Amino acid sequence: MPDFSINEMLAMQSELQDKYKDKWEAVSPAAGKHKLLWMIGEIGEVIDIVKKNGDLHAVEDSDIRKQLVEEMADVLMYYNDILMCYGITAEELKSSYVKKFEYNLKRWEKHQDNDILNGLKYIF
Repeated sequence: MPDFSINEMLAMQSELQDKYKDKWEAVSPAAGKHKLLWMIGEIGEVIDIVKKNGDLHAVEDSDIRKQLVEEMADVLMYYNDILMCYGITAEELKSSYVKKFEYNLKRWEKHQDNDILNGLKYIF
C-alpha cells in the first residue's frame, strides 16, 4: 500500500470544506483556534480509548483498534484543517519537520556528551 501523504489529506479536507462551506465555519486563521480545540477533543477520545482499555488491548483487540484508528483519523482531519486555516503547505511542514528531526538527533548527542562530562566532574 502506498504512503498516505499530507498533500493527499489536504486535498481531501479541502474537498470536504468545499462541500460543506455553507454549514461549516470557513477555513481562515480566525477559525484555526477553533479547529485546534476540536482536535484536542479528538485527542482526548484517543486517550480515553487507551485509558479505558489499556495499551495492549487497544492495539490487539480488533474492534477497539478500529475505534482507536478512527479517532486518530479524526485527529488528522482536524490537523489538516488547521494547516489549511493557517495556509501551511506540505512543503513547509516537511522542511520544518526535517530541521527539527536533525536538531533532535544532534541534541541527543549533546546531552550524552554533557552527561559524560558531568559524570567526570564527580569522579575527579
